[in-house]
Amino acid sequence: MHKLFNQPQPKLATAIGQTFILAYRESTHVLEQTLTEAGLSCGVLRQADRPEYQDYASIYRCLLNHQQAWMQAAHAQQPTLIVEADFVPVIGFGELPLPFNLSQPDVGICWLYTCAPQLYSVTQEGFGEGYSTGLVAYIVTPKAAQLLCQFVTEITQAHGTGYYNFDSYIDCYLRQHQLKNYIAFRNYGEHGGKPNPEHRRNGMSGIHRADVLYGELAFLPPYAQASKHPLLCLLLARLRARLKGIGRLLLGKFLRLQVLRRSTVPWRLLGFALRRQLYVYREF
Repeated sequence: MHKLFNQPQPKLATAIGQTFILAYRESTHVLEQTLTEAGLSCGVLRQADRPEYQDYASIYRCLLNHQQAWMQAAHAQQPTLIVEADFVPVIGFGELPLPFNLSQPDVGICWLYTCAPQLYSVTQEGFGEGYSTGLVAYIVTPKAAQLLCQFVTEITQAHGTGYYNFDSYIDCYLRQHQLKNYIAFRNYGEHGGKPNPEHRRNGMSGIHRADVLYGELAFLPPYAQASKHPLLCLLLARLRARLKGIGRLLLGKFLRLQVLRRSTVPWRLLGFALRRQLYVYREF
């Protein structure tokens, strides 16, 4: 039994039916090998390079690549794991617990990597229902995948093919369709990518990292590999991310005061939030 949850939880490697790595032209060899060794069956879906795509915003092309995976996930019998090419899993990734109840019929998406997460509630079993933006690594159920394919159509009709930060609205869209979304207790890996210039041009932060990890990373993130001092770069990046995560907790951004006040089990939410950030463990 994993010590976080109140009952035995299936491991990722046994609960996940299929895994897709989404990429453009990046090498995915190390990530594929790592996930395969973790017991996951991987496929790579590469972003199409069609002439009509040249005028599309990069984020919209990213949406179309996720749609490829959602179309396949919609017909699966088990939940599907989807990761982007710059995801760096922690060691023992496949042995980590599934962060939601597999038998629950109204599960939508579960973020294994969170960006600007918020905690809404904690179930009796210990699972965190909540919000995240970003689609670096997540699990999607067949029901949610069907809805997300519809989501792409609605986004395109409303906003066209230009820049639109679609991933910030996935939680709301799925909840409007009576699905519940979950966030992992801690991040199952790191976002290894470099700053995104398109986000910065549109007034968004061009960089984000995991605020708290489940453990040591399986390999050096790309952002550190490119540095003259890789380990120092990793150390500083992780330190900044940890401080930012603790800051969000103290400022009431991870667990908002009004959410805590409305909860019938506030101690459960507080316990989840505090243990998530303040428990001593090793990241590298």
